[in-house]
Amino acid sequence: MKTLFRPLQQGLLLALTLGFVAPTLAQQAHRVDQQDLYRYWILLNTKVQMDAPNSGLNLDKPGCAAVTYTIGSDGVPMDVQVVKVVPKSDLGPTARSAVSNFRYGPSLTNRAGEPVATYYVVPFNAPADPAQRQQLMDACKLPGYAP
Repeated sequence: MKTLFRPLQQGLLLALTLGFVAPTLAQQAHRVDQQDLYRYWILLNTKVQMDAPNSGLNLDKPGCAAVTYTIGSDGVPMDVQVVKVVPKSDLGPTARSAVSNFRYGPSLTNRAGEPVATYYVVPFNAPADPAQRQQLMDACKLPGYAP
């Protein structure tokens, strides 16, 4: 009798293990740089709301914040985290609230809605000069995202 149930037990254990592991593996999205994000997801928003503080550290200085997140299969950012703010300021939560309000649609090559991990650099009080603006944005670039 034990030998009859052993394959059943092993099969059940395997099914349960896959049931817990498969969603985790599916949610491990590969990292994509903002410049190549269009291959997977298209930003649908033309404007986003963000919560801005009334007072705080360096609110009026030029700066940027790097915000990491994963675009879920529904096009909504999840696991939104501020990982870098240059110079140090109280604008991190503002950047986080902006990115949290992004909404995406899948590109034509991502009709299945494959989740991807990416990041966005939110500029604050950026100069009008393109070279100075780029220099400001470069301070918040993050390594490890595929171009």
